Amino acid sequence: MRVISRRALVEFSRQHAGSSSPLDAWYRIARAADWSNLVEVQQTFASAEAVGDLTIFNIKGNTYRLIARIHYRLKIIYIRAVLAHADYDKGAWKKL
Repeated sequence: MRVISRRALVEFSRQHAGSSSPLDAWYRIARAADWSNLVEVQQTFASAEAVGDLTIFNIKGNTYRLIARIHYRLKIIYIRAVLAHADYDKGAWKKL
């Protein structure tokens, strides 16, 4: 899969100590994946869930949330946001 953009992960990890390694692991796994649907994503990331046309990933034991739009046919993952769990709970991401 092509991940757009890794920069969002790097910028988030600069602001949140402890997020760099788990976000990098997610990136490496996602980049090597060849997912065709949410079920295949969940075989890799069991806690991934769909909310509308977005896919939500729990990162570092649910400490962080990665919100992405996945275009399976094009094999592209667009990172919409990376949030601390408390910011995710505020719900502003739903307007993405």
